[in-house]
Amino acid sequence: MGRRVTVNPEKTNMTESLSIQQARKLVLLSQRLPPAKQTGSAIIATLSAIEHLGYIQIDTISAIQRAHHHTLWNRNPRYNASHLDQLLAEKKIFEYWSHAAAYLPMRDYRYSLPRKQALISGDQKHWYECDEKLIKLVLNRIASEGPLMAKDFEHSSEKSGEWWKSKPAKRALEYLFMQGDLMVPYRVNFHKAYDLTERVLPKETDTTPPKPEEYARFLITRYLQANGLGQAAEIAYLLKNTKPLVAATLQEMALNQELLQISVAGNRYYALPASLELLDKPLARSKLKILSPFDNLLIQRKRIQTLFGFDYLLESYLPEAKRQYGYFSLPILWDGKLVARMDCKAERKKSLLHIYHLALEPGLVKTDAFFLALTKELTPFMQFNNCSNLRLHRTTPANYIAALQAVIHR
Repeated sequence: MGRRVTVNPEKTNMTESLSIQQARKLVLLSQRLPPAKQTGSAIIATLSAIEHLGYIQIDTISAIQRAHHHTLWNRNPRYNASHLDQLLAEKKIFEYWSHAAAYLPMRDYRYSLPRKQALISGDQKHWYECDEKLIKLVLNRIASEGPLMAKDFEHSSEKSGEWWKSKPAKRALEYLFMQGDLMVPYRVNFHKAYDLTERVLPKETDTTPPKPEEYARFLITRYLQANGLGQAAEIAYLLKNTKPLVAATLQEMALNQELLQISVAGNRYYALPASLELLDKPLARSKLKILSPFDNLLIQRKRIQTLFGFDYLLESYLPEAKRQYGYFSLPILWDGKLVARMDCKAERKKSLLHIYHLALEPGLVKTDAFFLALTKELTPFMQFNNCSNLRLHRTTPANYIAALQAVIHR
C-alpha cells in the first residue's frame, strides 16, 4: 500500500511514521530492486545504476561472478561484464575507496578528495609505512614508461641498482593510489594498472575540494537517494571522522525542511521528501533476486537486520567447521523480504552451478510460490555465471529438497 507524505510549511523538524512494510518497500525501490523496465542502451543502464547507487564494491571472491558484476546485473538484466572496462576506458567511472574498494561515478570525483587530503596531511593513517625512496622510484618509472602493474616491478633495475620486489612495490603503488597521485586506467585479468592521475583524469573534471558541510551534504543526499532511509551512523559507515559532521548536517537539513524525520518501529531515520513518492509506485514482489553478499542493499548487516529481520554473516571468513549456511551464501529477495540464502559455486570447466545449501528463513510460508519464483530466476542466473547445468545438494528444512528438485526438472 502506497503513501505520499506532503511537507507542511507551517511545521519544522516534522516526524512521519512508516510501517516496517512501507520502510522495506521504500528501501527496495530506492535500491532499484527488483529492477524496473529499462530503456536506452545496456551500457547506459549500467552507468545509471552506478551513478544512482553511488558506488559498486569490488571484491576478489570468484565462487560465482564477482560481486561488482553481480550487483550491477541485479539492477540491469542486460549487464555485460565488459561494461565496467568500457566505462573505465571512457572515463565515466573511476576506482577508489568508498567504505571499501569500489567503482565510483567520475562525476563524483571531487568528493574523493577529502580522504586523499587526510592521508597526505597525516590526519588519517595509510595502511603502509611510507618508503620515500621506493615511492619516488615507482613514480619516476610510471612517469617515464606509462601505466605499470605490480608485476612490472619484479626485476632488477640496472639504473637504480635496486632489486624490485612485487610486495614492496605493490604497497608503494597503493600508497600513491590512495593519496591521489595515481589512478587505475584499466585492469588486466583483474590486476590493476597504475598511471599518473593527470594522465587519467578527464581535463574537464572539477578538482576543487569540497568544504566540510558540502561534503556532508553530498554524503547525506547520495545515501538517501540510493537507500531511501538513513541514520548518521549508516551514512558515515566506515568513513573515518565524518559521523559528527554528518549528524549535525542531518539536523540542520531537517530543520530547514530539506529532510523528513521518519519513525520506523521505534527507530528514527531521515529521508528526502521526494523519496517518499516512491511509496505510490508498485514493487515487483513476484520477482525473485539472488543477491551478492556485497550488494549495496546488504553491506551494512546491522541495518538489514533492523529493517528486514535478516541476520546475515558471510561465512567465507570462518573455518569450515563453524559455517552454518556455507562458504558463499547468497541472500534471496522475494515478496519484498529476504526469505532465504543459497550457498553457490560455479564449476566453470564443467559449466555446472552447484547449490550446496539452500536454507529457507523460518518465516517463509508460501513455499510453492517461492520455489516457482526461484526456478524462474535460476535460468538467467545460470546464464550469468556461464553454466548450463545445475546440481542441488541439500536444503534446510531437509524435506524441501525433493519438492524443489521436482520443480527444477519440470
